[in-house]
Amino acid sequence: MTDNEEGGEGESGLRSDWAEMTHECLTNILSRLTLEDRWKGPMLVCKSWMRAFRDRSLHFSFDLDPQFGSAFESARWWSPDFERKIDSMLRSVINWSDGSLTEIRTRHCSDRSLSFVAERCPNLQILSIKSCPNVTDASITQIAFGCPNLMEVDISYCYEISHESLATIGKNCPSLEVLKRNFMNWLDPSQHVGIVPGEYLNACPQDGDTEASAIGKFMPNLKHLELRFSKLSAKGLALICEGCPNLEYLDLAGCANLTSRDIVNSSSNLKNLKEIKKPNFYIPRSVFHTERYGHWRLYDERFQTDVFRI
Repeated sequence: MTDNEEGGEGESGLRSDWAEMTHECLTNILSRLTLEDRWKGPMLVCKSWMRAFRDRSLHFSFDLDPQFGSAFESARWWSPDFERKIDSMLRSVINWSDGSLTEIRTRHCSDRSLSFVAERCPNLQILSIKSCPNVTDASITQIAFGCPNLMEVDISYCYEISHESLATIGKNCPSLEVLKRNFMNWLDPSQHVGIVPGEYLNACPQDGDTEASAIGKFMPNLKHLELRFSKLSAKGLALICEGCPNLEYLDLAGCANLTSRDIVNSSSNLKNLKEIKKPNFYIPRSVFHTERYGHWRLYDERFQTDVFRI
């Protein structure tokens, strides 16, 4: 800021002492900024602005998803340095929120910051932590016990989280209504090559039915479930539909082990189901040989492609 802006008179002759604004005015102004704009520097203007920036009323929600969604996926996001920055930012917000944080949406954090979430965020209702290669069952178990009011959980593309975490969340978070457990496109991983580390792409969990069993057994109140590119079979889907009778939305896009008949048979008891996304994609012969299905009619039935290409 210029000398005039710090306390003198501007060209209009009006005094503009921003540092002397009341705390209430400053927090009101900051509350109107996006999360990105808040972090670009207002807190560094002066001490009073820093105090206002740290006001707990500004930290009920921590949502970085718009920043990730506004750019193409970057290899830099998968680096240890980037992960440390996300962890540091999340820990700072947790401290400032003083227990009032109810929503966290971020990516590429680790067990370090999530353990802190479990300790300091008892009122958390929404946890979205997509693409976190270093988030494991250890921190998710802590989350399940420390944040019992969870209503929405997104652990998509987190390959170190197993069915044990799903069971623990289900047992301890009875209000859970939304679960997103999507996987990267393992049928055509070309979109991730060169960005996501190869060893991580190859680590895609294989226990689709085990996870489905945990969901069906311990998450009876689910209304929204996403399992894109899961490797569950008809057996696993049946367990989900039996144990989650209140489902309204079910996303099974990319679930190559399911046929249309499997989906119809399993979901017939879901009276509240409003929308279901079925496997609808083209799989090249190099991935699945036609001999596996016997003839083209069965191939077409399995994948229900809108534009069938060979």
